[in-house]
Amino acid sequence: MGRRGIRFRKDHISDLPQSIIETILTKMPLRDAVKTSILSSKWRYKWATLTRLKFDDKCVSGTRDRSLAKNNLVNFINRFLFLHDSPINGFALSTTYLRSSPNIDQWLLFLSRKDVKELVLEFKNKLFIRAPSCLYSCQKLVRLKIVNWELPPPLSFKGFPFLKHLILQQVSIAPDAIQTLISGCPLLESLNLLSNDVLELTIRAPNLKDLILEGNFKELSLENTAKLVAICVNLYMNNIIVQHFDQSSSCNFDKFLGGALSLERFIGRYYFTLYMSIGNTFGKTQMKYQQLKVIELYDVSFKNIKEVMVVLRLILNSPNLQELQISGAWVSSTATEAPALDFWEKECPSDSTFERLKMVKMTHMHGIPLEIRLIGFLLESSPVLKTMSITPRVYMSTKDRSSFLIELLRFKRASTEAEIIFVKDEM
Repeated sequence: MGRRGIRFRKDHISDLPQSIIETILTKMPLRDAVKTSILSSKWRYKWATLTRLKFDDKCVSGTRDRSLAKNNLVNFINRFLFLHDSPINGFALSTTYLRSSPNIDQWLLFLSRKDVKELVLEFKNKLFIRAPSCLYSCQKLVRLKIVNWELPPPLSFKGFPFLKHLILQQVSIAPDAIQTLISGCPLLESLNLLSNDVLELTIRAPNLKDLILEGNFKELSLENTAKLVAICVNLYMNNIIVQHFDQSSSCNFDKFLGGALSLERFIGRYYFTLYMSIGNTFGKTQMKYQQLKVIELYDVSFKNIKEVMVVLRLILNSPNLQELQISGAWVSSTATEAPALDFWEKECPSDSTFERLKMVKMTHMHGIPLEIRLIGFLLESSPVLKTMSITPRVYMSTKDRSSFLIELLRFKRASTEAEIIFVKDEM
């Protein structure tokens, strides 16, 4: 008790282990973490020992002058790094203010000397920022995320030997450069690539497990990817790629999925089945996806027999499939060719069985013959099926809906527990 009756309590927070204090500080914006220096002498430089740093526009909030905000952000980061007195395991910069700055080069050089492990550089503006050469000197990186950058690796660059997770979004990079980058990361486990350029991409990554691709791809090949378990692909279509399709004779299905036999989950979004149909031949394949449990396919045109063949080829060679989701194309295409009379008997023999398929979801259905036949085939070949959810396309007339439903109810069900859910309206 003090002379004036004031009870001084022990400062328990300051006596917490450093790891807990760092956890508390990392939950705050860096601007607020720095302000803890006024709490007491013990806290004066606590913020300077943080090992994970995240800088964003909130560090300089309070002004509408973008030029002033940019200068304030640069000065804040410079002062912070100058006073920082610990290893830096993670560094993230996400901003709309910086378009180019010599300070970025200095920061990356500083981080390379600190052996930074995780690096996020996200610039939210329309102009690409050219990556400085010192980015490639961060040789201890384990995780790298780049958004809205132009990446021209120097000729001397051989890769990141410890990198496991790579995210490249809205990047501009030459085809040979991206392939060199990927193959130069022998420990790579996950790759997320969103590219604005038209690419011919061959991925060679022996430890890759998760793959996300989005963009314009003339060619896609997977080689030496035996550990790949999850793929999500979203393709764009332009005149260059369409012309390439017309001239192509190789099988896109074999090139892309022929080397991914350990897949457990696959998602094919826009234009995927169209892309995979190029060069795809009728007949059986020796490839089996024994581990594949979940398949999601979107934008499938059931008026294109070749796209339907891609669907059948994938599901018929996935004997342990448990969940299947297929969405019809929103833009109705013209029919390519009528299937032969014995098409289903030849491609889908009566002994075909999906022993583990429990859930099927079909959305944006038009009620055309190939859709109905596929639904019937799944009902007749799935002995443990629990639910078959079917959603017709928007604006389907009441008469067409009724006819569609009547067709579905005619099919036999291999599962006595199978429930057909006919969704009235598509959201």
